[in-house]
Amino acid sequence: MASQSQGIQQLLQAEKRAAEKVADARKRKARRLKQAKEEAQMEVEQYRREREQEFQSKQQAAMGSQGNLSAEVEQATRRQVQGMQSSQQRNRERVLAQLLGMVCDVRPQLHPNYRITA
Repeated sequence: MASQSQGIQQLLQAEKRAAEKVADARKRKARRLKQAKEEAQMEVEQYRREREQEFQSKQQAAMGSQGNLSAEVEQATRRQVQGMQSSQQRNRERVLAQLLGMVCDVRPQLHPNYRITA
């Protein structure tokens, strides 16, 4: 009977050790999974930063050329407006005199299609 209880004790101890080993293995597995997840997250974050930086540089290059283009268009528009203003200043007096002359110098005459009926 003593050998049976001793055998049962050994089995219980072996079962306990096996349960501890399984628990330790599960803990190690959980730690490895957590570590792998963290590493993967860091890799994803690094990849995202690299792509964001690449996008920003491409966007800056594209917007830089558009910025120069818009500045050139704006400068050309200013030159055209200044040209129109200077032309207006040069021709203002002549145009006003011509308009006033036409308005004030009225010569009454019959229209060529008017027929005198008597």
